[in-house]
Amino acid sequence: MAEVYLPRSLLTLFPTAERRPMIEATTVAELIERLNERWPGMRDRLCDAGPTIREHVNVFVDGERATLETPLEPGSTVHVIPAVSGG
Repeated sequence: MAEVYLPRSLLTLFPTAERRPMIEATTVAELIERLNERWPGMRDRLCDAGPTIREHVNVFVDGERATLETPLEPGSTVHVIPAVSGG
């Protein structure tokens, strides 16, 4: 099971979502599917139709930048971080 850290900006859109859900998944893509099962519409906020992770969303697994294909180990920590921009 992976511990997922979701950003507050996502929690605002999904008020019933947990800040740190525990998700059973073997890849980042499967993890996003499990999140979407719990909170319908979350996949659309995290992924483009490609399917790819959206340009302004960063996903890290155990401190390393991840893609949808990145495998998850039991006990993995996954951070979903929206990109910060400005000028």
